[in-house]
Amino acid sequence: MKVLRLGIPKGSLEENTVDIFKKAGWRITYDNRSYFPDIDDAEMTCSLVRAQEMSRFIEDGTLDLGLTGIDWIMENASDVVVVQDLIYSKVSMRQARWVLVVREDSPYQKIEDMEGKKISTELVNFTKKYFSDRNINVNVEFSWGATEAKVVEGLVDAVVEVTETGSY
Repeated sequence: MKVLRLGIPKGSLEENTVDIFKKAGWRITYDNRSYFPDIDDAEMTCSLVRAQEMSRFIEDGTLDLGLTGIDWIMENASDVVVVQDLIYSKVSMRQARWVLVVREDSPYQKIEDMEGKKISTELVNFTKKYFSDRNINVNVEFSWGATEAKVVEGLVDAVVEVTETGSY
């Protein structure tokens, strides 16, 4: 019997994802230190994987399927099949969006103003492509966290960050 290897996003979408499976009739249980939840289906196994990496594990065959955002599929340039577009997030049923954020008192009012500027983000490849497609030269660097604080403190000119609420 072939076992289906399912990836569940570890982190902010973890609980909502387990709830979706519960509504579909599966029971997934685990403790907070486990990366391999139990599922009440002998033909499935589960792994908790960061959403940022999910598409890579599916593309290379480590997992058969998983839940992640289209943003991370695009960031990784993964060759995977999107079966269904689910819209859910950790705080709402609205789709999360990536936004370009500058200081409130910033002179930058449009994306063309970013020419030659430094931008911090987790979504490096996508951000580089976005600006390159518009012939705007920017320096994009990976952010290891506290991304929004970097623009406030003047460490970078702007950040590209995810928002679920529409405000920042």
